[in-house]
Amino acid sequence: MAPRIADPTRRTTLSGLAAVAAVSSASLPLAGPPARGADPLVLNDASRLNPTRVARHTRLDGPADKTVAALRRLLAEAAAEGRPVVMGGARHSMGAQSLCAGASAVTDAGFRLEPDPAGSRFLVSAGARWRAVVPALDRVGLSVPVMQSNSDFSVGGTLSVNGHGWAVPFGAFAASLRRFRLVLADGTLVSCSRDENAELFRAAIGGYGLLGIVVDVELDAMPNAALRPSLRVMRADELGPALAGAVRDASLRMAYGRLSVMPGDLLGEALLVTFAETTGPVTPLGSGDGTLFGLASRILLRAQSGSDLGKAARWWAETALAPRLAPATVTRNRLLAQPVTSLGSPAAGHTDILHEYFLPPGRLAEFLTCCREALPASGQDLLNVTLRYVAADPVSLLAFAPEPRVAAVMLFDQARTDTAEASMRRLTERLVDGALALGGSFYLPYRLHARRDQVRRAYPGLDAFLALKRRHDPAGRFRNALLDAYLA
Repeated sequence: MAPRIADPTRRTTLSGLAAVAAVSSASLPLAGPPARGADPLVLNDASRLNPTRVARHTRLDGPADKTVAALRRLLAEAAAEGRPVVMGGARHSMGAQSLCAGASAVTDAGFRLEPDPAGSRFLVSAGARWRAVVPALDRVGLSVPVMQSNSDFSVGGTLSVNGHGWAVPFGAFAASLRRFRLVLADGTLVSCSRDENAELFRAAIGGYGLLGIVVDVELDAMPNAALRPSLRVMRADELGPALAGAVRDASLRMAYGRLSVMPGDLLGEALLVTFAETTGPVTPLGSGDGTLFGLASRILLRAQSGSDLGKAARWWAETALAPRLAPATVTRNRLLAQPVTSLGSPAAGHTDILHEYFLPPGRLAEFLTCCREALPASGQDLLNVTLRYVAADPVSLLAFAPEPRVAAVMLFDQARTDTAEASMRRLTERLVDGALALGGSFYLPYRLHARRDQVRRAYPGLDAFLALKRRHDPAGRFRNALLDAYLA
């Protein structure tokens, strides 16, 4: 375990680049509990477009043995009643991947964490939110190798979507995963790793809860560290190779790119921001909260909605102002601990919608050409494009990055109307076609707007996945909208 260097009297501020980095593939409001007076059996997800009435809703929060016993009872009752079962954590998906009408819905909110004394791994409950995991590890000088770039998600949800973030040189969540325990449809509890129940291990990572319910997860750990930020401005068409080249620097620990969304130079200019490990104080998370700069980042993000001037102001802030305000160092855990709530919420009658595409680094420029043609015609309001490096994933059956990829994460402000929804569907189909034609793929946790043939092209392991589901869940007990849309 790395020695801890901390001065509790020192106040550091997460500013400039570090605050800007929070706008990411997690930039959505959490679904959260139902509003006061709302029907407690009507659940939704982060899109706010999927109100779904379930038959029952059970919240889990207790020791592992009680969680397993409760799941077994729930599965037996669902089987007797002929009901499907659907699992959720933060329900941060956007296409009802954690919802199913008439189902027995389960929300896991338990928190259990056991760091290994050697500091190389930790065991954590599937219902734990990263916002609790990161501070717990921070207190013992450790950090998470791979998680999404905001801390509001559940560990089990991250496994189920095979999440990724902007830590380098890692790829998807599978890279840091050692084993997990899974409750199958018949109530059997199995341990899954690369050597034990390996088929289930490969399929449940990015399997969207369709094979079983994850109880707990054993993950690699790494030392927390002080990081030094740097920024380069370039043309967007250079960013793919530049990002792929930058991660070869063994000192880098975090990296991302950003594209201008100004209509006059749509996706024309880019930033490459990197964080290299350096010597310096590794301050504890409680020593500075970055409230002022978090507020500024939120205001600038939301000021872009429907405003060309707002988009220009944000790009100026990122390219000209942020470098002057950036701290000399920031800790890895401080970057990982950023909540989605710091990014604010869309206006009434609107919602935040994400797309994500995975491109070979050398072909990102061609994909951006496709985007420049498709986006203006769609009428959709693009607020942000973040780029991440994703290393090859040789583990997951439904891998979205079988080879090294650059992920392009797009954030839209969409009106909650039928017309806007139809427009977004057309845009999605066009951009998915563009990514597939370049040897890329797209991510499945978002709106289910891609066609079935597009899903099959992007995920050639689908047939093997379905065969495994039929073997372990012959009655189709685990079900969600993703299954109904693409796999049923």
